Amino acid sequence: MLAKLRPGSPADAPVCGRICYEAFTSISTEHAFPPDFPAPEVAVELLSMMLGHPGFYSVVAEVEGTVVGSNFLDERSTIAGVGPITVAPDFQNASIGRQLMEAVMERAAQRRVPGVRLVQAAYHNRSLSLYAKLGFSVREPLACLQGPPPARGIPGYTVRQATPSDANACNRVCTAVHGHDRAGELADAIAQGSALVVEHEGRVTGYSTALAFFGHSVGDTTTDIEALICAVSGFGGPGILVPMRNAQLLRFCLDAGLRVVQMMNLMSLGLYQEPSGAWLPSVLF
Repeated sequence: MLAKLRPGSPADAPVCGRICYEAFTSISTEHAFPPDFPAPEVAVELLSMMLGHPGFYSVVAEVEGTVVGSNFLDERSTIAGVGPITVAPDFQNASIGRQLMEAVMERAAQRRVPGVRLVQAAYHNRSLSLYAKLGFSVREPLACLQGPPPARGIPGYTVRQATPSDANACNRVCTAVHGHDRAGELADAIAQGSALVVEHEGRVTGYSTALAFFGHSVGDTTTDIEALICAVSGFGGPGILVPMRNAQLLRFCLDAGLRVVQMMNLMSLGLYQEPSGAWLPSVLF
């Protein structure tokens, strides 16, 4: 099925948000997993933000004048993040998802983005196959964890709200760990009041844009990430995404009583540097 693709606008938020909710709910229910969004209004709010933000490229798919799906490219930082990509349940398995993916990949190529990344639900075989066919490689297995955060501090580590004056120190930590910063996302999180920094021995050693599904965290060491996890009252959305190869961090979370909600895969196309510190990706990357 050939869809008509066009740029998205804030006016598309209600219909695209409803489709986003229905698509994720349909797929997760089919595989006996909890939905990513608890209600349509949550998906509409998220897409309203993305459709109205100059840092996101959006594409909407229509069939015979009816909106049937959408996709987004987060262009706020050096590396671009894909998603959420959603297609209305009645129009799935008709190549519309592939068309939406090819559209954002073409956008990334036009902008000469060095790398594109996404996070994929491991239970969804069709999306894994599509992304692999489009050239994406699995880089990291992730565990989505949820539950009450550990109600204790980490001796020697202080966590506080981030301020604009922390941006340079945070970007240095991210560059040291990943080889690039995520300055655009960090600036938005600081402005929104969700960003945290962790300090150790008098300097910033890590930060988080939010301990949540749509937030990322970076630290010099695993202990920095543990301190950030202990500093919040709860995790937003389905939970935090923990790289499973970081056995120390995964055990820390499980020993604290967090439970595994689902497994996911971080996938990349283009530039990718093996992280050299501790980190939590967002659902975009």
